[in-house]
This record gives sequence, C-alpha cells and structure tokens, in this order.
Amino acid sequence: MEALKQGSDALFILLGGIMVLAMHAGFAFLELGTVRKKNQVNALVKILVDFSVSTVVYFVVGYSVAYGTSFFVGAEQLAAKNGYELVKFFFLLTFAAAIPAIISGGIAERARFWPQLIATAVIVGFIYPLFEGIVWNQGFGVQAWIKGLTGEEFHDFAGSIVVHAVGGWLALPAVILLGARANRYRKDGAISAHPPSNIPFLALGAWVLTVGWFGFNVMSAQTIDKISGLVAVNSLMAMVGGTLAALVLGRNDPGFVHNGPLAGLVAVCAGSDLMHPLGALGVGVVAGSIFVVMFTLTQNRWKIDDVLGVWPLHGLCGAWGGIAAGIFGAKALGGLGGVSLGAQVLGTLMGVGWALVSGFVVYGAIRAAMGLRLTAEEEYDGADLAIHKIGSTPDREVNW
Repeated sequence: MEALKQGSDALFILLGGIMVLAMHAGFAFLELGTVRKKNQVNALVKILVDFSVSTVVYFVVGYSVAYGTSFFVGAEQLAAKNGYELVKFFFLLTFAAAIPAIISGGIAERARFWPQLIATAVIVGFIYPLFEGIVWNQGFGVQAWIKGLTGEEFHDFAGSIVVHAVGGWLALPAVILLGARANRYRKDGAISAHPPSNIPFLALGAWVLTVGWFGFNVMSAQTIDKISGLVAVNSLMAMVGGTLAALVLGRNDPGFVHNGPLAGLVAVCAGSDLMHPLGALGVGVVAGSIFVVMFTLTQNRWKIDDVLGVWPLHGLCGAWGGIAAGIFGAKALGGLGGVSLGAQVLGTLMGVGWALVSGFVVYGAIRAAMGLRLTAEEEYDGADLAIHKIGSTPDREVNW
C-alpha cells in the first residue's frame, strides 16, 4: 500500500506539473494576441526561452534556496519514492517560471532580449525562492513569528501572493524603468490605443491558462490524499465571478472579458482550500472589478504602459486574494477557519514589499549596466525583426 501511495503521489503531482506547464502556452498566446503584429514572434520566443532558463536556474540553485534540497546526488537517490522529489521540483518549477512569464507581458514590445534573460535567472534563482521558502517551507522563522503575533500563520495555498503578487509587483518597476512604448503617450496629451493584434489568439491564451489553472490550484495539495473538490469548485466560482464583473464593467470589451477569469483565478489561489464557493464567487467579482478599473487608471490616467496589465491582474488581484483568504476563509463567512486576517495582511505586505524593492534593484542594476530597452529604430521595426530576424507571417511580408 505504501508503494501504491508513493506511485500515486508522484503521478498526481506530475499531472499537475504538466497542466501548469501548459499554462505557459497560455501566457505565450495571451501576449501574442495582445501585442502588435510586429512583436508576435518575440512573445512566443520569450516565454519558451524564459521557461528554459528558469528550469536550469531553479534546478541548480532556486529549489535548494527554497527547500534546502540539492539534486547533486546520484540518480539512485533521486529515484527514491518513485522520484517524488523530482516531480515535486517539476511542479514547483512551473510556478517559479510563471514569474518571468508574468513580467514578460508588462515589458512587451520594447524590452531587450538578453537583459531580460539575465533578470529571469536572478529572479528565479534567488528573489522568488527566498520568499517561496519563507511562506511554504518555514524559512527564517518568519511564519512562526507571524503566528506568534496574530495567532495563525500566513496562508497562501496556491500562490496568490507567492507567485502572482510577487510577479506583478516585480513587473511594475521594470515597466516604469523601461518607460512607455514609442508614441503611446504623445506630447499633446493624446493617447495612442495600440489595440490588440489578434483577439482569437488572446482568447486562446486565456482559455489555456484557465484550464491549466485547475492543475495550478487543485494539485497544490501535492499528495493525492489531500486533494479537495472544494479547491476545484472555488476556482470555478472565482473564475466566473471575475468574468462577469469584467464583462459588465468592461462594457463587453473582449480584452477585459478574457482577462476577467484570470483575475478571479489569481485572487482565489490563496484561500481556495478554505472558502465557501459563494465566498469564492465574491472574491472573483471583486478581482474582475479591480482589474478593469485599475487597468484603465494605469493606462489612461497614470500613463504607465503595462502592456498586458500584469500589475493590476497579478499584482493587485494577487494582493486582494491574500487578504481575501483572511476574510472569506473565516468560519463567520462560511469558510473552514484557521486563518487570521492580520496574518494575511502582514504576509501580503511582506510579499509586495519584497517584490517591489527587488524589482527596482534588479532592473535598475541591469539598466545601468547594459540597458533594458530596444533602440528607437529597433522598436519601430518591431522586436520580431530586430531580435529574431523574421516576422510572424514572412510569406505575406515577402509578397507585400
């Protein structure tokens, strides 16, 4: 029976890893559909190469920083318990690699290729694993300190803060330091729309992310005996809540509609194992509303050119999710309890602060050392031709 459980656990978390791996295709197509046509190839290449760099760095350094487990041992030892530790690495790698995938959407269309890969290596090797280890592996005694202060540990079941808020708040300094795309905000005060290039691809990316998210959330149990249908249904309810809120507030705009479910899913990650489904629906509605309102403010009022709106979507909706777990996870609102609003606020602020400071340090240092942005000519030509020497439809370009 023990051997059967070990095999089942390894298969369970492996399937979760595969589902979250598929989400990276969602990131790629969401970005491809949102950016202009001259930057579509770059969107696809960035996500794949970022994932590859993340894999190597997380295997060699990051996983050890977070969990104290080194893979520099014999294969016989690695294969113990059906290789569970290896597939656990695979599963958690897909979370870690989501950080540069999130950032990619914010800095799209004007960021240089190799400097961003250097940032990816630093973030996935050190910045992200340090906070991951604090929340999910009792690192530095921080969780014990929070529990002593508030009565409960900071609860983040599937990464509203650890993954999404950290990714979104890391992206904000990068977006600010890069500056807006050329002609996005004109001197006369006019705003150039730069509309999405391909709504079907944008929708495809959103759907792939949505489906994969059920692996992201449900498989965060990490062993099959801890699987919970509550997590699955709460994820579903938050997804539809975000969609409907974005539909109404976004006035039928397809970009808002297809980011709405993602906003809900980002927010429900932290407390998806604790909330009542109606609470999860409410969390999703608020998250979808946050995305539409704050995306509009960011782009039009504050003139921060966050191309895919990753700060509102991941940074703000993630932070809302961390706090919402302390509200809707409480027994008074139908939740399972065992969570403290004070702990949730404190843990959320820690994640936001760590990411924001780290983002300015990492991207500020890279900008000073080698620059972050394409030249004006390269940006005008598009990242596809400037970096990859080919467009998304080269046969048409030759004919034209």
